[in-house]
Amino acid sequence: MKKYVFLEFALLSATLLFTSCNNRGTVVNNNDCQDTSKVRNVILMIGDGMSLPQVYAAMMTSENTTSFERFPVTGISITKSFNKEITDSAAGGTAIATGVKTKNGMIGMSADSIPVPSILDILAEKGKKTGVVVTSSITHATPASFLAKNINRNNNEEIAMDIANNEHLNIIVGGGRKYFETRKDSINLFDKMTSKGWKVFDYLPEDYSDDKIAVITSKKHMESAKIRGDILPQSVNFALKSLSNDENGFFLMVEGSQIDFAAHDNDSVTMIDELRDFDEAINIALDFAENNANTLVIVTADHETGGLTMIDPNGKYTATDFHWTTKSHSALPVPVFAFGSGAENFSGIMDNTDIMKRILKLIE
Repeated sequence: MKKYVFLEFALLSATLLFTSCNNRGTVVNNNDCQDTSKVRNVILMIGDGMSLPQVYAAMMTSENTTSFERFPVTGISITKSFNKEITDSAAGGTAIATGVKTKNGMIGMSADSIPVPSILDILAEKGKKTGVVVTSSITHATPASFLAKNINRNNNEEIAMDIANNEHLNIIVGGGRKYFETRKDSINLFDKMTSKGWKVFDYLPEDYSDDKIAVITSKKHMESAKIRGDILPQSVNFALKSLSNDENGFFLMVEGSQIDFAAHDNDSVTMIDELRDFDEAINIALDFAENNANTLVIVTADHETGGLTMIDPNGKYTATDFHWTTKSHSALPVPVFAFGSGAENFSGIMDNTDIMKRILKLIE
């Protein structure tokens, strides 16, 4: 009788242990509990110019469930810059990258022109591998906010020099070859990077085993999604395979850059193409997070572009047209979507500077 009581007690104890592990958001492997509430990998994805109207436009025009509907946690981010209610991508990107407000047009600096470290810099110092994947020039405002420090977002050659000298990078994918190769100072920055161990390509290679890979595909920005195809989701998949082979984890920033370009042009068709492309890239990140514990995926935007609304022009509630109210940015807040370890910390209304701070708090 004692034998059966002991076996029942042992079985109950094991069940309680398993349940306890799982209630902490953990997985069981070889009888050990792995705490998945700790964040090891961070995937931060920015839809440039994308607010809720753009997200819902993607949902309305998709035959399938979009990636946005897979997120269990949503929040709202206020995007105003240090000196303007309506931010540009430089100040908006810098706020997300550094947790510091700055003036429109400034990159990786506080409003008084003092360089500040980005989350990429900080996490690289903690031993994490890092990457940036965009469809714009790699020197454009948003990626530059993570990779460079400059008083003016238009100083592309100076920003390219900062990127070439950045010791915290492992992978970059984007456009902007002209700012590295055909410069006013006649310096070929790709030669400089190669001498420091970088492998430089103008196409996405199949081998992702090298520690430093630069894929700079075009003279300036990449072509639009309809022409360039699926290089963004392919690049995200490539970067995740390359960065995830380190036990210290990684930080990856991905930008759907040209959602903003289409919205500036009030081009609804191209905007939807860009959103679908970004949606596919997000799904790849979410699939990775589902299969890799301790991964946090955040999707947000630097600002809204175009003042997009969805109305019935006849006021009859029978039709829906996309209606643009500006060819510039608006002051609309933007969504924050969170998935994975620590996702619950990104609900509610927050400032755009809070995103970086909340991520770092989960890692520290």
